[in-house]
Amino acid sequence: LGLEYTGEELSRSLRTSFRSGVLDLVLNFLPGFLFGLLLGWEMTIALLLGGITYISSSGIISKLLSDTGWLGNRETPAILSILVFEDLVMAIYLPLMSVLLLGGDLASGLSSLGIALVTVVIIAGIALRFGGQVSRFINSHSNEIVLLSVLGVVLLVGGIAQRFEVSAAVGAFLMGIALSQELSEKVHEIIVPLKDLFAAVFFVFFGLQIMPSALPQVLLPALALGIITAITKFITGMYAARRLGVFTRGQVRAGTILTIRGEFSIVIAGLAAATQVDAPGLAPLAAAYVLLMAVMGPILLRFLDPILNAILRREKAVSRNVPPQPEPEM
Repeated sequence: LGLEYTGEELSRSLRTSFRSGVLDLVLNFLPGFLFGLLLGWEMTIALLLGGITYISSSGIISKLLSDTGWLGNRETPAILSILVFEDLVMAIYLPLMSVLLLGGDLASGLSSLGIALVTVVIIAGIALRFGGQVSRFINSHSNEIVLLSVLGVVLLVGGIAQRFEVSAAVGAFLMGIALSQELSEKVHEIIVPLKDLFAAVFFVFFGLQIMPSALPQVLLPALALGIITAITKFITGMYAARRLGVFTRGQVRAGTILTIRGEFSIVIAGLAAATQVDAPGLAPLAAAYVLLMAVMGPILLRFLDPILNAILRREKAVSRNVPPQPEPEM
C-alpha cells in the first residue's frame, strides 16, 4: 500500500480525506462497540469489537484493485485514502487497547500512546527525509538483492515499531512511502508474487484458528453486524468518492469494496487472547464476521458492474419512453 504513495501525495491525501476518515471512524466503530455492549460484554471487549468492525482489509482490497484493473480508476484515490487513514488510526488504537487489556490506568495509556506517536513520527520523518538515501541503498541491478534488501528493511522497521507497541503494518507502510517512484515501481513488480503468497498464508492460518463447531451459534449475530456495517461502510465509500468528484458508478464501487474486512480485524481479535483477557464469544464472533465480510465483498464486486449496467440501461429505456411534459399555459 505504501508503494502507491509518495510523501507529498500522502500529506495531500490526508488533508483532503480527513472528513471522510472521521465519518468512517464514527459510522463503523460505533456499531461494533454498541453491539458489544448489547451483548453484555465489558466496555474493553466492546471496544475491541468496535475496532474489528471499523477497519477494512487493505490487503484484500489492494489485491482486488489490482485484479479488477481498477488501480487507475478515479475512485481509487478515495479508497486508498480511507485505508491510509484507518492504518494511522490503528497506530493510536492498538497501543491504547493493549494497555486497557492489561489493566493499566489512564497515565499508562497516555504514556503508551505518547511513545507510539513519537515512534510513528520518527519513522515517518526518516522515511520522508531520508527516502532518497534509503532508495539508493536498496536499489541494485540484481532483483535478488533488491528483494532481500526490501524484506530486511521492512522487517527491521516493523520490528522497531512492534517493540514500541505500534503496528508493524504502519511501519511497513511508511517504508513503502520512503522509496522513490522509480524504485517503487521496480519493487512493486518484484514483490507482487510474495504479496499474494503472504496473503494466502495469512488466511490459511486464520482458517486454522476457526473452530467450525463454534460458528453456528454466532452466525446470526455476525450476519446482523455484517449487514449493519456493510451499509455504514458503503456510505463511507460513497461519501469519500463523491468528495473527489467521482460519478455514481465509481462511488458505488468505492462503497462496495470498502465493506471487506480481513487481517487487521483478526489482529484486533487476537489482542484479547494475547493478553489472556477473558472474552468469551469474541473470537468466534470475529471469525464469523470476518469470514462473511471477506467472502461476500469480492462476490459483490464480481457482479457489481453487470448489475450497474443493467440498472443504467433500464433507466435509459424508461427515460426514452417518458412523454415530454406539456408547457404550462400562460
